[in-house]
Amino acid sequence: MESKGLRAALRIWVAVVLAFLFVPIVLIVLYAFNPSNIQTWPITGFTLHWFSVAWHDPQVRGAFLLSVRVGLVATVLAMLLGSAVAFALHRFRFFGRDAISFLLVLPIALPGIITGIALNSFFSFTGIQFGTLTIVIGHTTFCIVVVYNNLIARLRRMPGSLTEASMDLGARGWQTLRLVTLPMAATALISGALLAFGLSFDEVIVTVFTAGAQNTLPLWIFGAIRLGQQLPEVNAVVTIVILLTIIPVVLAARFAGAGAISRSAAAAAAATAAGGAG
Repeated sequence: MESKGLRAALRIWVAVVLAFLFVPIVLIVLYAFNPSNIQTWPITGFTLHWFSVAWHDPQVRGAFLLSVRVGLVATVLAMLLGSAVAFALHRFRFFGRDAISFLLVLPIALPGIITGIALNSFFSFTGIQFGTLTIVIGHTTFCIVVVYNNLIARLRRMPGSLTEASMDLGARGWQTLRLVTLPMAATALISGALLAFGLSFDEVIVTVFTAGAQNTLPLWIFGAIRLGQQLPEVNAVVTIVILLTIIPVVLAARFAGAGAISRSAAAAAAATAAGGAG
């Protein structure tokens, strides 16, 4: 039984850690509405001027559109490849299965600079020109991991009797996959895709080594901060990036929470498969 003093100390420690993590982010958002060019505290007023400046900046708009395109393409590829691997490793037993699962997690477990240097060396060796394609390939390497982890965790929680019952009732393999497995795992797949897009949209390290002359929105932010120019505009852009990153994460959490497997849902899925087989 913890003492009151220990509980109070733990609460204070949690509050300090949360403040250390989120106070700088709150300050960036506040400075985005500061009418002054100089970042001083307290802010002298409230304005949306810097958001207008960022919107009408062709470099920012081009970088934003490139980030969206790369994020969408990388997410689609990660959904296709990650889900295929997750279904294969969950359903089949074969030599090297655990090694494949380990290798899939490496791109996100290793430091991003290692992945970036490895991809850069590969593209240079093969003569592939750096551009949008190389950025997409780089982002897909770690987006696959997010989709795979979400989907394999859901598949492992699904009762295997559902698939067996569906096939005993006459459903073929594709019917069982389409009418039983996919509906039960859909929320995990969607949440993985949302997280993958969020990670791709704000990725910096891997993009530095794979972008070439292209500029995604995080790279534009990095360059502007490094040169010490356009800081008020940078604050406005960072605020938008924070919002566009938080939204997929929140939606992914809601989808993952809504994906609990219930007996009634499982029974309905099996019945649908049986009806489709008939």
